[in-house]
This record gives sequence, C-alpha cells and structure tokens, in this order.
Amino acid sequence: MAPESADPAPADATAGGAPEAAPQTTLGWSLAVVLRRWHERTEAVLADIPHGARGYHVLTATAQGDPPTQAALAERLLIDRSVMTYLLDDLESAGLVRRRVDPDDRRVRRVCATDAGLAVLSDARRRVDRVEDHVLGGLDEADRSAFRAFAGSAAAAIQAAAPGTDPCAAVTEAVGGGSGPRSGAGSRARPGSARNGRGSRG
Repeated sequence: MAPESADPAPADATAGGAPEAAPQTTLGWSLAVVLRRWHERTEAVLADIPHGARGYHVLTATAQGDPPTQAALAERLLIDRSVMTYLLDDLESAGLVRRRVDPDDRRVRRVCATDAGLAVLSDARRRVDRVEDHVLGGLDEADRSAFRAFAGSAAAAIQAAAPGTDPCAAVTEAVGGGSGPRSGAGSRARPGSARNGRGSRG
C-alpha cells in the first residue's frame, strides 16, 4: 500500500490559471487510501466501545427492529458464532447489551441494546459521522452523499455475490492488519476476536 505521502495532491492552479489534473490512480489504490484513513480515525473515536468498530456494528444491529437472536446476529454481521459470543460477553459486561430469553422458545436468547447502549450508540454515530465528513472533506456535500450511496450499492452487490465475506476481516487485510488479534485495555483476548484500543477491527 502506498504511504500517505503518496496521496494525490489537491488540484492547484497552474501558471496558466487552469486547475492541474489529478494524477491517474487505480480504483484499488484510491479505495485503499480512503479506507485506511477511515479505519484509523474511526478506531480512534470508538476506542471506548468494547471491540471498537465491530462492537459498534453489533450495537447498531441490536438497536434496529426486533431483538435478533445471537445466531441471527452473527449471520447478519458475518461474524463467527464463537467470536460473536465473546463480543456479546464484553458488551454485556459493559452494560451495553443484554441477552433475554425468547418467550416462544426458552432455548433461544435474543440480544437487545440497553438504555445505556442506546445512549452510547447515539453518541458514537455522531462521532462516526464527523469522521466520515472529515475523511471525505475534499468533496462537497452532494458528492459525499453520492460517494456513500455508490459505495453502499457496490458493497451490497459484492456481498450478495460472495455472502461469506467477512467485511471486518476485509478491512483488517486492506489496512495491513497484524498477524493476529491481541487484547487491549478492558477486553479479553480470544481466538478470532478483534482487539480493543489501537488494534485492527472491522
């Protein structure tokens, strides 16, 4: 991956007054630069949530619609079920989610965000929105909205074609994540789990 110093410079006025054309880049290079910056900034602002961005995704999913089962949550977010158990353990210990027995099937546990979890999620969403506006600060508001829409459509199409792809693992690989997860402050190290704090998380 090219270092940040190799980012294309903003268009400057040439001697003739016309803006200088941006250098030609590949789609992969462009997306990697945007993703790396997004990942770095997002991890920093979500460091107070267990497992960072991955914990944020879990909180988001538990706050929408009917409380999902643990298995459905793992499938929706493409997270291994054993790893999901560890994620939920830590989120529950932090008071952000709770597991409750499904009244129709006592063998099933449903996961719902607590009031504290909803408050944390609301604040986290504002922080993530600010990060994204900063990362895409070189675009005007209309172009930022279009970029998000196009990126979302492309990602949905790719995931539909390859439903087993773990987006968090893809982020870790794209930003040059380490060889394995490590625990950070306030989290327990487990196989396949993301690390809390400055580590790579999806």
